[in-house]
Amino acid sequence: MLPSTLLAAFLPLLGYVLAQDDGSVTGPTSSASAAGYSCDATKCKLPDCNCASTDPPGGLSPEDTPMFLVFTADDAIQTYTLDAVNQFLAHRKNPNGCQPKMTYYTSLNYTNYTLVTDWYVAGNEIADHTMTHVGTPPEDEVTGNLIALNQLAGIPLKSIIGFRAPYLNYSVDTLKMLASLGFTYDSSASAATPVTEDDTDAFWPYSLDYGMANDCLTVEGMCKGEPKLPGFWEIPMYAMFDNRGVDGVHLMDPWLDAANGENSVNDTATLEYMKNTFTAHYKGKRQPFGLYTHPIHVSTTVPGATVSNSTIKMINDFIDWAQEQPNTWIVSSEQLLAWVRNPVPLSQLDTFEPLKCSTPAVDPSLKICNGIPQNEAGLLDHCAFSDFPFYTCYGCPEEPPTPSNPSPPQSTESGHQARFRLPANCSTPFWDPLKGDCICNSSTCAFTDQSRPIGPNGANLTGDEVPTSGDGAQSSQSADPYVPFNGAAPMAALPVGVWSAMLVGVVGALVGAFGALARV
Repeated sequence: MLPSTLLAAFLPLLGYVLAQDDGSVTGPTSSASAAGYSCDATKCKLPDCNCASTDPPGGLSPEDTPMFLVFTADDAIQTYTLDAVNQFLAHRKNPNGCQPKMTYYTSLNYTNYTLVTDWYVAGNEIADHTMTHVGTPPEDEVTGNLIALNQLAGIPLKSIIGFRAPYLNYSVDTLKMLASLGFTYDSSASAATPVTEDDTDAFWPYSLDYGMANDCLTVEGMCKGEPKLPGFWEIPMYAMFDNRGVDGVHLMDPWLDAANGENSVNDTATLEYMKNTFTAHYKGKRQPFGLYTHPIHVSTTVPGATVSNSTIKMINDFIDWAQEQPNTWIVSSEQLLAWVRNPVPLSQLDTFEPLKCSTPAVDPSLKICNGIPQNEAGLLDHCAFSDFPFYTCYGCPEEPPTPSNPSPPQSTESGHQARFRLPANCSTPFWDPLKGDCICNSSTCAFTDQSRPIGPNGANLTGDEVPTSGDGAQSSQSADPYVPFNGAAPMAALPVGVWSAMLVGVVGALVGAFGALARV
């Protein structure tokens, strides 16, 4: 959606930034002695508290536990990054017939905000990755990104519950800040010892009521009971291991790494260790398996793309194979955590709401900026900034947002109609920012549930085995018409800094609206 000349101007810098964010690890990042971790399981109870453990939550046996493949992407959202994700997920189905969802840890720089809206309304999770992509970020980098995602993409604040640190560089203070800002979880810590080792740190997601148990060897002041952050969760990033075992660790974008100590990338060797690591998780205690990506590295549509068709095929071959293993689900971080907090056995996954697929039932003739292409057609604005131009349906700011000014007033040049920002009591698919009106109420807020029963004995219904038509889909009213359809958690309290910046944005929008009306 970007003019080619503008794209070419900032693409080299974009590639440099993303290439630095490799999230690599070189060996174990924790140990039992370094962790000094102790948790009282008699007091730490789900859904709000969970001890760091290799055992499935809720006392379930591994045989009664689903195998989760967590798919995430980091950095900018653009057409070519979504193309990269779609080449792996768009043609797939989970056992209940739903297209898999994923988590996008999003930064402001180089992001096209209308695509963020579209991706969210399609049911994917949007999470915080700082505003300008900095490790160990100051607070304004995190809160500024919240504001930008809310005001430029219409993402409800209560739906942005997760964070990943750029470069995976974070500190104890980062975790404390995230908890104070009302985030639900962080996913920056590595689990870098194989599940087959007695000293593995491949824990199921856990709360920090009793401190951290990961990255104790790499983050200063971590572990031995610190930091204690009740109700705040860590979703570890689970590493893969080649034939060298603990000395052959791979984390983000493993297909960029040379395997087994060799000097060049070998897709066959990468596929082998990916399968071996998945099998170790699957046949062990079913700890989740992660595919953590920077989509630009596997994009075939970005100008100057260098990824090989062999690598694309290898990744798809792996996911094909993983989905052939019974009871395997491709999920977002948000979906994984929802199950961990309320674990149900395989026999009950058929009715587990966070894994279902519901589409907002909105009149396609309405012209509103709700992330649904037929509704927002003709309403997008091009914000033609020199460094990172983007499109939004929520009104271009007068100047590019920055951490110190994340919510500039809206531009009303050429008689542009100012847009009303998303309020706290309406969800994106039902908000009309042109009229400042929520078209959703207790009788009209309907969702079409497209999930289907899981096959007999938990049969893995994937690929062409699942019909793709709307037959059997049911429309229903949400119990709470203002709960986003992707099952986001209730909005946590946000600090004064966020609300004050939001107030500036609202005032700016109103000023713009009055200015536009004055021209009529």
